[in-house]
Amino acid sequence: MYNTQTNTNTYTIVDIRKTFESCEADIRTIARRTDKWSTDYVDKIMHDIIKLGENKYLDKVSIALKRRSNDYTIRAAKFQVNEEGNKTDSERAGRNNDWQNIEDTYLTVYLSYTPKWHKLSSQEKKDFYSNNNFKIGWTTTSDDTTFSHLTSSNAQLYASKGYELQKTNFK
Repeated sequence: MYNTQTNTNTYTIVDIRKTFESCEADIRTIARRTDKWSTDYVDKIMHDIIKLGENKYLDKVSIALKRRSNDYTIRAAKFQVNEEGNKTDSERAGRNNDWQNIEDTYLTVYLSYTPKWHKLSSQEKKDFYSNNNFKIGWTTTSDDTTFSHLTSSNAQLYASKGYELQKTNFK
């Protein structure tokens, strides 16, 4: 007798959107608590994130609160995509109470892309941005998004039919 487990979850674009709703709730709360981004700006960020997620181009999303004077990251949150998960529903969004409006700081968001994205030509990427009405002019960065100088802790797991986002908090 063998113990086998098969993941029969098949998620759709609707499941991807549903999973990102919790990520969006977190980002909106962080923006509100820090008073660094308007609701309209968060709408633009989330539009682009969801388009990338729907097309399986997004590996992770990170948000960081940084000192304006020296770009030092004070705290961060990372949302790691797992397209082959086994969870079918999400935990509640939250655990953002220690994000604060600190003087001389700003928020930034980082996107990390999948190999599928990196295989696209420059023109295909440009067409994707254009065809999906991207709202933000995303640029490359050399910033360290491992946040290794901060202490990390696993937070919520957001999921729908096997499409997962694992949130990690850094402080």
